[in-house]
Amino acid sequence: MQKEDCFYLGKIVKKYSYKGEVVLKLDTDKPDIYENLDAVFLDLGKNLLPFFIESSLLQKGNQMRIRFEDVNNEADADAILKTDVYLPLNLLPKLTGNQFYFHEIIGFMLEDVHFGEVGIITSINDKTAQDLFVIEKDDSEILIPMIDDFIQKIDRENKKVIVETPEGLIEMNIG
Repeated sequence: MQKEDCFYLGKIVKKYSYKGEVVLKLDTDKPDIYENLDAVFLDLGKNLLPFFIESSLLQKGNQMRIRFEDVNNEADADAILKTDVYLPLNLLPKLTGNQFYFHEIIGFMLEDVHFGEVGIITSINDKTAQDLFVIEKDDSEILIPMIDDFIQKIDRENKKVIVETPEGLIEMNIG
């Protein structure tokens, strides 16, 4: 399984027992939809390797206690500690309306209702306090805050994100 065919589910953050159980911190606001997984992919070195789940229990917040097949002691658990966990993209629940996954809109045209076509969304910057659309236009990079009130429509059919930004915001970013 290749990483580009998967989405990040979370990270193994700690050991739970001396029998090899670990705690997976889920990177989701709906942890219950991942409650009955059979397997996940762990990022070990340069490869995503399947790990089969013997048992799992959703805990407080977004943490899940997991017992993997063939992880039977603390040493086995230590070997997978701090590992990123992935699932295939086809297991992501489908979103509708103005909800979207970041990876889903890469390559979409960002269009402002007043300005017109701004450019192609090349990535999402989620490393700042406010998530940002990163848009490429004529060899320059434009950053637009990803604010719910700005987003008017996600047009999946025509591969467009339609926004309404405050007057002057786009022009300020271009110049």
